[in-house]
Amino acid sequence: MLLKLLRTHLRPYRRDIWLVIAFQLVQTLATLYLPTMFADIIDNGVVNGDTGYVMTIGGEMLGITLLQIAAQIVAVYFGARTAMAVGRDVRAAIFDQVQDFSAREVGQFGAPSLITRITNDVQQVQMLVLLTFTLMVSAPIMCFGGILLALHQDVPLSGLILVIVPILILLVGLIIRAMRPLFRTLQVKIDQINRVMREQITGIRVIRAFVRDEREQDRYRDANAEVTDVALRVGKLMALMFPVVLLVVNLSSVAVLWFGAGRIDSGDMQIGALTAFLSYLMQILMSIMMATFMFVMIPRAEVCAERIEEVLGTESSVRIAAKPITSLDAHGELELRGVDFHYPGAEAPVLCAISLAAHPGEVTAVIGSTGAGKTTLLNLVPRLFDATGGSVLVDGVDVRELDPALLSRVVGLVPQRPYLFTGTVASNLRYGNPDATDDELWAALEVAQARDFVERMDGQLDAAIAQGGTNVSGGQRQRLAIARVLVHKPEIYLFDDSFSALDYATDAALRAALAAQTADATVVIVAQRVSTIRDADRIIVLDDGRVVGEGTHADLMDTNETYREIVLSQLTEQEAAA
Repeated sequence: MLLKLLRTHLRPYRRDIWLVIAFQLVQTLATLYLPTMFADIIDNGVVNGDTGYVMTIGGEMLGITLLQIAAQIVAVYFGARTAMAVGRDVRAAIFDQVQDFSAREVGQFGAPSLITRITNDVQQVQMLVLLTFTLMVSAPIMCFGGILLALHQDVPLSGLILVIVPILILLVGLIIRAMRPLFRTLQVKIDQINRVMREQITGIRVIRAFVRDEREQDRYRDANAEVTDVALRVGKLMALMFPVVLLVVNLSSVAVLWFGAGRIDSGDMQIGALTAFLSYLMQILMSIMMATFMFVMIPRAEVCAERIEEVLGTESSVRIAAKPITSLDAHGELELRGVDFHYPGAEAPVLCAISLAAHPGEVTAVIGSTGAGKTTLLNLVPRLFDATGGSVLVDGVDVRELDPALLSRVVGLVPQRPYLFTGTVASNLRYGNPDATDDELWAALEVAQARDFVERMDGQLDAAIAQGGTNVSGGQRQRLAIARVLVHKPEIYLFDDSFSALDYATDAALRAALAAQTADATVVIVAQRVSTIRDADRIIVLDDGRVVGEGTHADLMDTNETYREIVLSQLTEQEAAA
């Protein structure tokens, strides 16, 4: 998965990658050549007392060192730029994919896990790419070049390399093998702590209302302890890695000096050659140590890449048609024909054989007990979900055949839990219609019974709105959400229990103003409050995912027991008949 992800996202940066490789090759060759020149200074300059030779070769070494530094700077620059670009592209790819997800896929992964994948997981892969270009590219060149130059200095002494390198690789491999499953567990634990933290921030009012602070602190403490425990186990293995490498390096240095001293004593080797050989051995082992550091990163990056690819490889259950329809002839006809919907793995469907029609100039209301499927029914129209059976038609065309932009233009939804974005009142109202004028915004606020409190806000249309609209009340959030859909001016209005936080007077005033504003549009209202929907042209009664009644308020009171029970749970017999 890691290779697949990197191949896909590194392809646009091939030119920069070749530049990194070229400059890393230059700086590595320069690094490898310096010990040979140093040996030459010792054997032909220092031993013979030739100061001029030492100065000449020393000047050349200085020039090569400057070349090495320049090449390294350029290589790191292009490597870092490529790594950051890859991270940006992967984050953008995940974001685009999640934007295409239906509510089903978002629920499948969970918001905390998706946030972890687009931040922490991408960061791990990005760090691996950066280290690859800054360390890993030069490591194999350094290793094999060092071996060749060590052989050039002394072949018999090079036999030590055949013993030292396999031992080092074996020890490092065993440690990395133990670390791999821990990295996967660590990412899962990070998901869990993100979920707990998100729940506690979102539900802070509930926690304080029920005085559950200590319990939530315990939950977070437990999740934090689990992350800490796994991280410590990983840290212990990483802490073991470098002492093992340094032990091998130091023992190797002792072995080279021990056997090299004997060869110098016998005249088979010069002092400069031993010095160069020791430098090459250090370079070989340091390159392996750099590779070791990379191998520490690879298991975690591989786990993160698998999690990223899991998101990128998940297709949305809401798919765009190969040749979507981009225009409609009619204006706002909505029909559901034999619609079924069930969640994957669920024993029973949420909706079963739903058939209904809503026409322009009419108000169609949907009512039913909690869990009857009202919200799910409404969510099928803008394709937050797709029906698993039957068809949802807009102007006689299945919504699955419509272009998403066209469907968005035609259908406006005010969800059960309206959400406002960080920004201003104006930026939120213009969310569906960026070209709306200030006069249009005020007109929409007037209809939504929101003008009065917006005028009292500091800045009015430019007043700040916090994330989620947490700096306004629930009723104000609902009215701003209704104003937003009015600015959008769709042909089909869907109100999902959008008046629940309003008092009866505001509810009545809003519905009266809304009736005039949406007189030519199709309006579908889902509500729990009978007073909100009793004047609708048509009322659909849902029970356990099925339509059990259809008609006006008066008709249903006489003929439908389910509707009658709902009404009488809120109103007296006299109020219901009024």
